Amino acid sequence: MTAKVVMYATAWCPYCARARELLERKRADLEIIDVDRDPSLRQQMMTRSGRHTVPQIFIDGVHVGGCDDLHALDAKGGLDPLLAS
Repeated sequence: MTAKVVMYATAWCPYCARARELLERKRADLEIIDVDRDPSLRQQMMTRSGRHTVPQIFIDGVHVGGCDDLHALDAKGGLDPLLAS
């Protein structure tokens, strides 16, 4: 079974692009929610994460943080096990 990844993002954000590249390289089952298209989606992101910046990334419903958090998790060897769950 592969974990479901949800990433709140914008099309113009370089951090979103970096996070997306890493997740695509890992072949994650990735759903991207564009918060620029609907202001209620940004509010949903802020409610779920407690943060207002993009990207905000969730793996199987668990908030892992933003781009830097995702890369740090990968550097520690913690991302692959989460994606494989």
